[in-house]
Amino acid sequence: MRIVPIAIGMDNHIHIIWQVKGDIDTSEVQKQLLDGYSKCKKRDLEIYHSTVLTFFKSTQKDRGYHFWKLNSRSIELYDDVIFQQKLDYIHFHSLKAGLCTLVEEYIYSSARYYLEDNFSDGLLTHFRG
Repeated sequence: MRIVPIAIGMDNHIHIIWQVKGDIDTSEVQKQLLDGYSKCKKRDLEIYHSTVLTFFKSTQKDRGYHFWKLNSRSIELYDDVIFQQKLDYIHFHSLKAGLCTLVEEYIYSSARYYLEDNFSDGLLTHFRG
């Protein structure tokens, strides 16, 4: 799996654009991504913020806690135009939410990578690269 531009850390949700290389079931990758995050978040809350963990208590019988909205929305980005539209939405979402005055200043956004055209640290990969 290759994760391309991301903008995370909104007050109640995240946006991730990712791409699977090869013959891999994308729904399985998404499940593993969400499950992995949930386990890490639960462990972190148990250690550092045990009182906050109670807010994530699940009413479902098959799990103790619930960190994701049921049926998280996934959109296939089938061409560069749609990709750019979604990337712009993600980058400007933090600005619209009042979390920054310039999109590249928001610490949890990939906007800075695109503005500086600098992907050398390997964290993100440009969608055209």
